[in-house]
Amino acid sequence: MKEFKCGQLVPGCHWHTHDDDEAEIVRRAAEHLRSAHGEARLRETMVEEIKKRVHEVPA
Repeated sequence: MKEFKCGQLVPGCHWHTHDDDEAEIVRRAAEHLRSAHGEARLRETMVEEIKKRVHEVPA
């Protein structure tokens, strides 16, 4: 299982998501950034920053 915590990218945000599929995590994170943080358009660099922060959750 992989996880992304938005607070690693946007300090103070407590939203997080997990899934086995990294692409699904990135999709959810992008939607969250649009709806919660007003990012109308995500640049490719932002997608890369999300991917850097996706990590395995210990079992």
